[in-house]
Amino acid sequence: MTSELVVDVQPKEISIALMEDKKLVEFQKEGREPSFSVGNIYFGRIKKLMPGLNACFVDVGFGKDAFLHYLDLGPQFRSYQKYLKQVLSDKKKLYPIEKATVMPDMEKDGTVATNLQVGQEVMVQVVKEPISTKGPRLTCELSFAGRYLVLIPFNEKVSVSSKIKSSEERIRLKQLMRSILPKHFGVIVRTVAEGKHVPELHAELMVLLKHWEETITKVQKATSLPKLVYEETSRTVGLLRDLFNPSYENIYVNDETVFNEVKDYVTLIAPDRVDIVKQYKGELPIFDNFAITKQIKSSFGKTISYKHGAYLIIEHTEALHVVDVNSGNRSKSENGQEANALDVNLGAADELARQLRLRDMGGIIVVDFIDMNLAENRQKLYERMCQNMQQDRAKHNILPLSKFGLMQITRQRVRPAMSVNTAEVCPVCFGKGSIQPSILFTDTLESKIDYLVNKLEVKKFKLHIHPYVAAYVNQGFISLKRKWQMKFGFGIKVIPNQKLALLQYEFYDMNGEEIDMKEEIEIK
Repeated sequence: MTSELVVDVQPKEISIALMEDKKLVEFQKEGREPSFSVGNIYFGRIKKLMPGLNACFVDVGFGKDAFLHYLDLGPQFRSYQKYLKQVLSDKKKLYPIEKATVMPDMEKDGTVATNLQVGQEVMVQVVKEPISTKGPRLTCELSFAGRYLVLIPFNEKVSVSSKIKSSEERIRLKQLMRSILPKHFGVIVRTVAEGKHVPELHAELMVLLKHWEETITKVQKATSLPKLVYEETSRTVGLLRDLFNPSYENIYVNDETVFNEVKDYVTLIAPDRVDIVKQYKGELPIFDNFAITKQIKSSFGKTISYKHGAYLIIEHTEALHVVDVNSGNRSKSENGQEANALDVNLGAADELARQLRLRDMGGIIVVDFIDMNLAENRQKLYERMCQNMQQDRAKHNILPLSKFGLMQITRQRVRPAMSVNTAEVCPVCFGKGSIQPSILFTDTLESKIDYLVNKLEVKKFKLHIHPYVAAYVNQGFISLKRKWQMKFGFGIKVIPNQKLALLQYEFYDMNGEEIDMKEEIEIK
């Protein structure tokens, strides 16, 4: 299996697509404006205690106060608070953590009322993004994640990933880390560190220690609360950190800044693989070039078709996701209804495993498969689902089919499920149901170009239109595009864009910034 990562950087958002054997399996999209991200660390203030929940709400600058449970304070909470007082007492010189006083661990059966007070300043880290009506979920057990290591201040333990099975390797890694780890720091050794030696692990440890020092320095110099004191790496680098493996063939990026950021990171973790990072400079939108746009449009929404006419219906409620499997209009198998049901269900298991990763669906997922009478077929389906989910990085648990034919899956949820609305308000008629005559569309485009060139004096620009319209504009010996160029100058470029509706258009300058030339015309 080969993997490719395609990064589409736009002025307002970044989209990241992971392809396995040219098939889209993971898709992430987030705005470029500052937003909450799992791993961010804030210096905030406790706003309200909730003794009944044994929790409190912390102001970290979000619309809703974030939730912090007593058990998420962590055993070292008192040590953190003592060190914070020492740091904040001197704004000029940073108090070294090596001299910090280690306090007794917190009691597991303690209460917020006896350990916290309203107005208290705390360092917290986001472990779950805001989901639906809930604010972010926080922890006071801070950690700094790298590719090989996770650094944990005030934790003296060295832990090794349970996925490293060799006892000799586990002992080697523990001894190695204890020999280079500074005082008052603990570490978790990740699975990919297996077989790595001192130079690689020490280099990453130095980077993580630098992150800690920069974070505590920002806390020391904070003049107002709440304050973001540590920002998790960009989504692109964060995804790379967790996903990178030797099977990656290419990483394509269409933005020079992000390209350099990704290249620097790959140089750090895998210098011999730096050549796989490539900057995309084609005229077509990057997702269109790699046939991702079509996959996105066909893979999201309520109804998902897969092989031979069968389809899934995916509904999301407040409590869980519900998936219904339908055989559709496929022809029945010659081997009878049981074989037909098994074939449809196995195909559904393949597509569902992909959908869970693609949409990042979490919480409880209940799947209504087509009923099967034979116990061995139900077992086959369960084993197929377990096998498919082995590629999923999120923690999950799968139960065999119940007597009602339902399969229950739980999957770790740390951010809202990815939702791409494939049914949108028509951008041509603005939801009115009527448009100007289609035959006049090219005349409209020409008038826009005329205004852009002669009134706004923009001589070089790109016109993005639907591929069908682009084909019409480019056809003929003296095409419409050529006529425009002869009339308005050769700075006009026509780009087919699969994201656009049939009679939709967008103008961009040569820096990729959109030029707003749209107008909503009232249809009488």
